[in-house]
Amino acid sequence: MKKKILITGVAGFIGYSLASKLLSQGYNVYGIDNFDNYYSVLFKKLRIKNLKKNKNFNFKKIDIINYEVLDNYLRKTNFEYVFHFAAQAGVRYSLINPNKYIQTNIVGFFNLMEIFKNKKVKRFFYASSSSVYGDSQKFPLKETEKINPINIYGFSKKLNEIIGEFYSKQYKLNLTALRFFTVYGEWGRPDMFLFKLFKAIKNKNKFYLNNFGNHKRDFTYINDLVNILTKLMLKKDNKHNIYNISSNNPINIKKIINIYKSKYPFNLIPTNRHIADVLHTHGSNLKVFRKVKKKKLTKSRKGIQNTFNWYIKNKIYKIQ
Repeated sequence: MKKKILITGVAGFIGYSLASKLLSQGYNVYGIDNFDNYYSVLFKKLRIKNLKKNKNFNFKKIDIINYEVLDNYLRKTNFEYVFHFAAQAGVRYSLINPNKYIQTNIVGFFNLMEIFKNKKVKRFFYASSSSVYGDSQKFPLKETEKINPINIYGFSKKLNEIIGEFYSKQYKLNLTALRFFTVYGEWGRPDMFLFKLFKAIKNKNKFYLNNFGNHKRDFTYINDLVNILTKLMLKKDNKHNIYNISSNNPINIKKIINIYKSKYPFNLIPTNRHIADVLHTHGSNLKVFRKVKKKKLTKSRKGIQNTFNWYIKNKIYKIQ
């Protein structure tokens, strides 16, 4: 019998990408999403349309903050694995609408913990973030490093890890926190740096360069991420565990800008650093590499160019 896997936030970037990979491997994937309008709902519906081409995909529109509806749906099916990606994304937006992060990221996560504390799943994976580390200067960041977030989004993810640790000990749930570092790639989020840059290039618009480009990001290619997760899923891992999902190879933003500035005309406008942003991110991926026996990742230049080619070919700039 094919394994049944639940993915929350399946219309999102990471949820969609993992669902596509798992479906290609023959798994039965059950996905839920509420089609939040933080960014293009049309873009999210296109992802779901693609997934529905596979007969092993089952979708239900559900908001995880609605406990009764969520519980009623989840009690009908037994899942071997759960990947929880439904969350309010965006560091800067957390300054504008912090309540949404409290409701979705904290209450929504708590609802799932309450439902699954009495359900038997081999492992419950959930999205944390590099934002839990805050503005650390100790690189590369290891999972044992003290976490000190500087924004509501980061705090919501830190609290998820605290809640996860409690439910793991109290109810013997096997939980895995995934600290994602700046994930990019095909079907990526329109509100992220690369897609904003690509849109400015295609439409010859203004591009506002945060902090004058004087910061680094540990960019993680989506294809590498889903390959790691599909392997990690099949590894034995007890209790509550935490893994960085990163490239361990931070890139200066100016370097990326210069690559495209030399080829395409767009209006570059340097701006001061945003108050919600950390200066540098750089995560050690040694722990997860050892677990899944991973040896190398896609080179950043190739991954970014793959993303750009896909973006232009699919005319995503028209629906951002």
